[in-house]
Amino acid sequence: MANHASALKRVRQSEKRSLRNKSRKTAVKTVTKRLEAMISESKPEEAAGQFKKAQKMIAKNAAKGVFHRKTASRKISRMAKRLNSITSS
Repeated sequence: MANHASALKRVRQSEKRSLRNKSRKTAVKTVTKRLEAMISESKPEEAAGQFKKAQKMIAKNAAKGVFHRKTASRKISRMAKRLNSITSS
């Protein structure tokens, strides 16, 4: 265990950050699952709204360092591809 005050503080900070990041990642998973459900039910109008919400949330989390920017870009791209598959057909 850490002995210095700065090391103890760093442990406290990292615990807070990991909890915060975990909740943000969970929220992104929830939004993504809702979008997938709407896509599978072929509801393009509702799915488009959900996609916009998910895209915003993922981009915001990437800016805050929860996700790497390329990971966020890949997630958004794949969601858009799936959304376009039901919209175009």
